[in-house]
Amino acid sequence: MMPSALLSPVLALAAASSLMACAGTGLPTATPTPMTPAGSSALAIECDGVPTPPQTEGPYYKTGSPERRSLAGEGGGTLLTIRGAVTDEACNPIAGAWVDFWQTDATGNYDNNGFGMRGHQYTDSSGRFSLETVLPGRYPGRPPHIHVKVRAPGGPVLTTQLYFADSGSVDAGVNPALLVDTTPEAGGIGGNFTFVLRP
Repeated sequence: MMPSALLSPVLALAAASSLMACAGTGLPTATPTPMTPAGSSALAIECDGVPTPPQTEGPYYKTGSPERRSLAGEGGGTLLTIRGAVTDEACNPIAGAWVDFWQTDATGNYDNNGFGMRGHQYTDSSGRFSLETVLPGRYPGRPPHIHVKVRAPGGPVLTTQLYFADSGSVDAGVNPALLVDTTPEAGGIGGNFTFVLRP
């Protein structure tokens, strides 16, 4: 039996080796124990079973975003909280799904040098997630939007974008299935969204 004093370093080394084997793929390298997003436990999952439509990745995606549930405080502007879930087409919630977000700050600028306004998380045991961020700014030719990559454990990656019906600048070409209806909340606005994945 291994001495307890050596157990943690050995486990840490094994975990590091596993992560290094997957490095550079741009996909999640490990799935930590899902945590319950703050304020999400009572959230009713709304699901119509229709797969979430994909959208272009765009030129500003970066691999290796930090794992975190809050991007607020980095970009100023209006506080925005998006709560939701990841499900399959039968509306079964998917625990441990990887959800990676990236967006502009409130002035419409991407951080292409660091990881400002970028972060990923994993859905909890009920398939839920919660992101605290700011309403992204508009830049030439695009309405405010948040880019997202979503992947069920072992499944394909969905790349898409979320838009905001109340932002006042939604283009006619925006897919209505990707609109997040927002309502006022203490200190900002909030909305719900369910990502429905194909197998």
